[in-house]
Amino acid sequence: SIIWEIPSIEGFNFRGGVSLSPEFMALLIALSIYTSAFIAEIVRSGILAIGHGQTEAGLALGLSRSKVINLVIIPQALRVIIPPLTNQYLNLTKNSSLAVAIGFPDLVSVFAGTALNQTGRAVEIISLTMLFYLIISLLISSIMNYYNRKVRFMER
Repeated sequence: SIIWEIPSIEGFNFRGGVSLSPEFMALLIALSIYTSAFIAEIVRSGILAIGHGQTEAGLALGLSRSKVINLVIIPQALRVIIPPLTNQYLNLTKNSSLAVAIGFPDLVSVFAGTALNQTGRAVEIISLTMLFYLIISLLISSIMNYYNRKVRFMER
C-alpha cells in the first residue's frame, strides 16, 4: 500500500499520516487522467470559441495579455464551458462506479455485497443505491446550474 505521512517523531518510531491502498491510488490516477483530458479539451474549445477580435480589442485598450485573458476571454468563455463541464462532472460520478473492475470497494459493491448478503432485500438495496447516485447527480447539476446562472448574470 502507498502511504503518505506527516510523521511525528517518537524516538526512532514514526507515527501518523494517511495510508492509501493501491486500488484507491489506481482509481484516483485513472479517473484523474481520463477526466482531466476531457476537461482540458472543454476549456480549450471554450476559449477558442471566443473570436480573435476580442483579444485584439483588449490589447488595443492597453491591457496586457494576462489581463486580456483574465478580464475579457475567460468571462466570455465560461458560458460556453460550463454546460459541457457539468456533463463531464456527472460522467465522473458515474465512472467512479467502475472501480469494482480494479477491486476497489465502491458504493455499489458495499451495498450489493454486505447489505444484500445480510438482509436478502435486493430491490430495496438497489433502490437505495440508485437514490444515492440520483441525489449526487442532482446536487452536482444544481451547483453547476447555480454557477452558470451566476456567470450569465455577471455578463449582463
